[in-house]
Amino acid sequence: MNPEHPVLSPPDLNPGLVELIDLVADRQRADFGHMASDLKSDGSLITACDRWSDATLVEGLARLFPGEGVLSEEGDKTVPKTSAYWVVDPLDGTTNFAAGIPYWAISIARFEAGRPVLAVLDVPPLRQRIVAIRGQGAWRNGRLLLAPSGQSHPAGCASLCSRSIGVLQKLPNQRFPGKIRLLGVASLNLVSVAMGQTISALEATPKIWDLAAAWLVLSELDCPIRWLVRSPESIDAGSDLSAADFPVLAADRPETLARFMPWADALVA
Repeated sequence: MNPEHPVLSPPDLNPGLVELIDLVADRQRADFGHMASDLKSDGSLITACDRWSDATLVEGLARLFPGEGVLSEEGDKTVPKTSAYWVVDPLDGTTNFAAGIPYWAISIARFEAGRPVLAVLDVPPLRQRIVAIRGQGAWRNGRLLLAPSGQSHPAGCASLCSRSIGVLQKLPNQRFPGKIRLLGVASLNLVSVAMGQTISALEATPKIWDLAAAWLVLSELDCPIRWLVRSPESIDAGSDLSAADFPVLAADRPETLARFMPWADALVA
């Protein structure tokens, strides 16, 4: 961490950052069930709460960490040219939020040298906050998370997104090696692997703001990740990521990754 910026020591975050996330999470819980939605140009949904959350987080981060750029889903989608910058998804799971399904997340990650070094995934309806710091570990509500490779997973659940489920038709003669779950929140689908809730997650079209925080949580808990088309590592400053997808397969351990690779390969074939 750059010493001129506030120290972010696990599991205690900068108080201003905690206050900012609390403010947005409280507003989202208050707005839940009362928001009409509109269609964006890409066909995805957006609500007034998305816009307010994005503006509040972007303005708050700029105030707390002056000189560090911000890339956000509803704002500037170009990679900042500052040495450190933030990637924000203010409300991942807008379709759930708008439909009255209580499962969505606030995703925030701080990048240095093209990789996340701090991640916060807040799940307002569950009042859960997952924090990861590069090289130091990951926590949920202040309790240290353990690598899923050291745990048993008898349920064998695997997460697919709505755009990746088509791989089942591409391999009709092979039995999918997991009990399928579609939860509708890319960041939480990926991080569910790190928390031991699922054994793998296959995402067809995640954007950088969908995966930024989950990427660090997965890395800190030794979960193997396979970028299927391109890697988000060290993207050039000034790159426009508004239309950039990063298809990815994440797993709880290397042997699980190998078992799911045929479906990952089919996704991008």
